[in-house]
Amino acid sequence: MKRSAYQGARAAALLLAVGAGLAGCASQKTPATADVAVSRAAVDAAASAGAAEVAPAEMEAARAKLMRANQALATRDYQAAADWANQAEADARLAQSKASSAKAAQAAEEVQRSIQALRDELARSAHPVTR
Repeated sequence: MKRSAYQGARAAALLLAVGAGLAGCASQKTPATADVAVSRAAVDAAASAGAAEVAPAEMEAARAKLMRANQALATRDYQAAADWANQAEADARLAQSKASSAKAAQAAEEVQRSIQALRDELARSAHPVTR
């Protein structure tokens, strides 16, 4: 009797280990898919923000890493897919930040030019030219 109880406990432990392993694989698939989707959205957002012109190296890196994430996902290497996706997202966000910064700098320059134009106009009206 002791032997069959031991075998039953061993079988239960084996089933538990297999179940935990399968659950681990299943839970890794969903986050990897979500990570790839998030990084794809970040790359698209950066491209829409004009990052390809301002930060072409970062955009190229983000696209290359996104491609690797998709390849890892296709081969069911979910950990690598998540890692590549996270790196792609970071590169895309950096590119988008550079694009936003460049746009803000351009807007600031335009405001400065407008202020100077107003000052010049005020100076002309305060001191009319006599002929």
